[in-house]
Amino acid sequence: MRILFDHGTPNGLGRTFPAHTVTTAQAQGWDRLSNGDLLKEAEANGFDLLTTTDRRIRYQQNLSGRRIALIVLTGSTKWTRVQLHFQDIRAAVESVAPGGYYEVPISF
Repeated sequence: MRILFDHGTPNGLGRTFPAHTVTTAQAQGWDRLSNGDLLKEAEANGFDLLTTTDRRIRYQQNLSGRRIALIVLTGSTKWTRVQLHFQDIRAAVESVAPGGYYEVPISF
């Protein structure tokens, strides 16, 4: 699976997905794109999943008919907190379907 991390997703999280190809929007040169354009570019370039911390994306974008899945990390993005939720995040990555949406709450 090809996974794209939006700018708010902690980069260290990529190490928890050794069986997947993980890159960042910044590395792709897409870090300044709007959510809609980011989703279009990601899909056009074969990404299967976008991981973000932008909770508004669900309401800003029509996700029906999309091939790319979304996982949104809600709550804290502090690395020490995110690390406590690796299992939940991995489970979401493994279970989310194309065009699907899943939120992983990260407690403070």
